[in-house]
Amino acid sequence: MATDNQENSIGLKQVLSWLISFVICAAKDAKKLGEEDPRRVIHSFKVGLAITLVSLFYYFDFSYEGFGVNAMWAVMTVVVVFEFSVGATLGKGVNRAIATLLGGGLGVAAHRLASFAGEKIECVILGMSVFFIASAVTFCRFFPKMKARFDYGLLIFILTFSLITVSGYRDDEVIDMAQRRLSTILIGGCATVFICMLICPVWAGEDLHKYTASSIEKLSIFLEGFGRAYFQVANEKNQENNVASLDQYKSVLNSKGIEDSLVNFAKWEPRHGKFRYRQPWDQYLKIGSLSRECAYKIDAINSYLISDVQTPVEIQKKIQEPCTKMSTECSYALRELAMGIKTMTCSLSADIHIVNAKASAKKLKSMLKNGLRPEIDLLEIIPTFTVASLLIEVVSCTVKIADCVHELGSKSKFKSPDPVKMKKQTSCKKLKRSPSIERSHSFSISIE
Repeated sequence: MATDNQENSIGLKQVLSWLISFVICAAKDAKKLGEEDPRRVIHSFKVGLAITLVSLFYYFDFSYEGFGVNAMWAVMTVVVVFEFSVGATLGKGVNRAIATLLGGGLGVAAHRLASFAGEKIECVILGMSVFFIASAVTFCRFFPKMKARFDYGLLIFILTFSLITVSGYRDDEVIDMAQRRLSTILIGGCATVFICMLICPVWAGEDLHKYTASSIEKLSIFLEGFGRAYFQVANEKNQENNVASLDQYKSVLNSKGIEDSLVNFAKWEPRHGKFRYRQPWDQYLKIGSLSRECAYKIDAINSYLISDVQTPVEIQKKIQEPCTKMSTECSYALRELAMGIKTMTCSLSADIHIVNAKASAKKLKSMLKNGLRPEIDLLEIIPTFTVASLLIEVVSCTVKIADCVHELGSKSKFKSPDPVKMKKQTSCKKLKRSPSIERSHSFSISIE
C-alpha cells in the first residue's frame, strides 16, 4: 500500500512539473509574440471588446425579443470578420454584407417562386435552384480576380442562399427570418469595422510601405558587407560568423505572398495618413518583384562566400577594387531608396551612387573581356568570373529598382527632402525596424 502511495506521489509530481514547465514555456512564447509586435495584444483586446458588445443583444430582453436566436449571428460575424488590419476587416465585412444581402434576397425570391408551383413540386424547384446556384457560384471562385478579392463573399453567398432556401421550406415566415438574420449580421459587421478603425487601427497600406522599404534595406545590408566578406573568406576560412550576419536578404526571397496580400488589403482601405485615395499600390508589387530578382542574384553570390573552391590571390586582387566599389555603391543607393520610401521623400544621392556603380561595372567588364591572366587555368577563375558577372547583374537590378521607386514617388507625390535633415540622415544610417509584419497579418488572400 505504501509503495502504491509513493508511486502515485511521484506520478503527481511529474505531472505538476510538466504542467509548470508548460506554463512557463507558454508565458515565454506569449511574451516574445507581444514584444515582436505589440499590436497583437491590442488586436486581441479589440476582438474581445467587439464580441462583448454584440453579445449584449442576446443578454437583454428587449433586444432578444426583437432578434431572438438570430442575435448569435452578430457574434459569429465578429468572429469571422475581425482581422488584424483595417483593409482585411473591411474586405471581409463588405464581402459578407453584400453576399448576405444578395444571397438572402435571392433565397427569398426562389422560395416565393417555388411556392406558386404547388407543394409537391416546390421542394424539387428549391433543390434544383440550390444545385445550379451553388454550382455556378463555386465555379466563379476559380476565376483569379474573383478569388483574389471576393472569394469570401462568394462563399457566404452560397451559405446564405442555401440556408434561406432550405430552411424556408419548413418556415412560412421566411422574409422575417431573413430580415432578422441580415440585421444582426449588419450590426455585427458595423461594430467590427468601427472598433477596428477607431481603436488603434492597423493599416495594411502602411505596413506594405514599411515592408517594401525594409526589403530593399536588407539587400543593401548584404551588399555593404559583401566585398569585405568575400575577399576575406577566400583567404581566411574562419570568417563564418561574418557571413552568417549577411543572411537577412533571405526573407525577401519569399516575400511575394506577403506583398500580394497586403496590396489586396490596402485596396479596401480609405484614405489614411499620407496615403491618399487611388494610391498606386500595384507599384509596390513591381518594386517587390524587382527586389526578389535582386535577392535571387544575391543568393547566388552568397553561395560563393561559403565555397571551398580556391581562387588565385592574384586574380582576386585585380578584381577586388571594382567588385567592392560596385557592391558598396549599390548598397548606398538601395539604402537611400529605402530611406526615401520610408520618409516618402525623393532620394537626392541614390542616382549618384548608381552612376558610380555603373562606372565600376564598366571597368570590371573591360577587365573580364581583356582577360586577367592568359596562362591561368580556366577552371580556377570560373567562380571569380561568375561572382563578377552576378555583381554586374545586381547593378542592373539596382537601376531597375531605382527607376521603379522614382515612379512610385512621382505617382504618390513624394516631397523633396529637407537638406538640413538629410545631412543628419546619412546614407549609412539604418532604418528603424518595423514590427514583425510577416507573422501578424493573415495571408489567406492573394493576387494572381
